[in-house]
Parts: sequence; C-alpha cells; structure tokens
Amino acid sequence: MQKKTPDYDNVFKTMKMKHKRLFVSVINDVFGRNYPKDVKVEILPSEGYLTENETVDGSKEIEEQVSDFLIRIGSEIYLLECQSYDDGSMAIRIAEYAFIVARQFATWDIGHATIPMPRFSVIYVKRTDRTPKTTTITFTFPDGQTVDYQTDNVILEDFTKEKIVEKRLFPYIPFYIARYEKEIASEGDIEKVVEELTYFRDEMVSLHQAGELSDDELIDLKGFVNTIITHITNGNKNEERLVNIMGGTIIETESDKIKIRTIIEMGQEVGLDDSEILKKLQEKIIGLPLKRAQAYLEQYGKQLV
Repeated sequence: MQKKTPDYDNVFKTMKMKHKRLFVSVINDVFGRNYPKDVKVEILPSEGYLTENETVDGSKEIEEQVSDFLIRIGSEIYLLECQSYDDGSMAIRIAEYAFIVARQFATWDIGHATIPMPRFSVIYVKRTDRTPKTTTITFTFPDGQTVDYQTDNVILEDFTKEKIVEKRLFPYIPFYIARYEKEIASEGDIEKVVEELTYFRDEMVSLHQAGELSDDELIDLKGFVNTIITHITNGNKNEERLVNIMGGTIIETESDKIKIRTIIEMGQEVGLDDSEILKKLQEKIIGLPLKRAQAYLEQYGKQLV
C-alpha cells in the first residue's frame, strides 16, 4: 500500500483557497476552455459525502469523503481531484461527488428532473504502472441503455517544465519534483532536481517582475514547493540545499512566529511529544523545513519550562 501524502493534499487545498485565480489556466488546459485570467472564479463548498469502505475484518464502515476542488466559472461547474497515486476507488468516489454536486443545480417539475453533471478530471501527481489515462463511470439502466461519463486524467509526469511555464500552469509547479522522489529521499544524485527547481524559480521571478504573478502568489508558490521538498526529504541531507533554491522558508513575519509559538505551546500543554509537535508545525506552516521547525521548538519550547 502506498503511503498517504497529506502534505500534497494540504498544498492543493491551501492553493485553491488562497490563489483560485491560478487555476483558470488549469481549467483552460484540461477542459479546452479559453477563459481570461481575470474571469470571475467561485470556489464552491466541498461538502462531505458518505461512502462505504471495507475494514480489515471484511466488514463495511461508512466514512466521510470530501472532494478536493469544486469551481464555478459562469454557468459551468468543474470538479478537480488531486491524487498522489492511482486509487481503485477513484471512479466511484467521483460518481458520488459529481451526483451530489449535480443535485444542487438540478431542475425539476412534475414527472421530470434534469440533473446537470459537472465536468471533472483527476490530477495524478505520480505515475505507476496502474495509473489510468482516463476515468470512466458507466451508468447502466434497466432498459439496457449505457452512458459513459468519461474524462482524460491529468498525469503530471507528462508535462515538461517548459510546458508548465508556457501554459502558466502554476498549480502544477509545487508537485513537479515528485517525479524525483526516489532520488531525493534516498540521498542520490539530485543535480537534475537542482536544475529543474532553479528553472522554476527564475521563471517565476521573471513572471512576477512582468506582473503575471503577485507578491503573495510568488511567495506562496515558493513555500508550496518547499513543503513538498520537506515532505520528501524528511530532514535528510538534501533538504537544506533544495529549500534554499526557492529562497529558503517564507516564515519571516511576526504573525507567523506567533502561530508557531501557539502550536508549540498547545502541543506541550496537551502532552504531545516533540515529534508530534514538529509534524503539526510542518502541516500548519507552509514551507517550513524540518530543521527550522526543530529550531523553533528548541527556542519556544525552552521558554515554557
């Protein structure tokens, strides 16, 4: 079983809430649209949906699922799911999400209802031998009719760094280096990774200077990249070198330091050990490397003794 990667989910969810404008180019590329960059974008609530999961003993349990990204542009609804790895339950989960979303926009009268299904796509951060090129949901009806609800998946390994920048697919940048996870995690040769990250940094700075990225967008994109780096390196010798390419951590403001101190204080008050506190710091503070988190823990933790 592949390990869960909450940092990828956290980055995706934080990006959609803080920088929804950046997803317009993704919608255009995935769905063949041509929305202008300043089009009105509305993020819809990702409400919980119920699904059945099989437990270890073979019984079934109901648990809540939350869709990654629901966006409305004009009259169109788009559903994007970000996946670290292929998942055998993805098609049925999409069906659940899509139907509940469609129900919100359904129209009906006596004896008739129209249920508009949203456009959807699955974004796969990594590729394995089982990663599907498409996701298909086949509806079958008692009279023998079948309808395929299908879309092409987005597989990030198919994108070159040049294509991502050319098409302004900024939300893909933080996840790009996941294709080098083995080399980074095993402390192997990372010269290619350094080259790729340097390219993205220079291109983002250039686009910021040209007015295509705001100050906050540039800073947060760098921070999102560093969050993925610290997830993969997990404190190994490659972490500091790779994080520094993006300009180091973004934790510089007083409000950030207050938040960090609060996390440490609350963690110690409820009896969390150091490793649990460090994990919470990295989950809550985008772009915080492990070594920096350890330094904050040492600094603020001692003040509580």
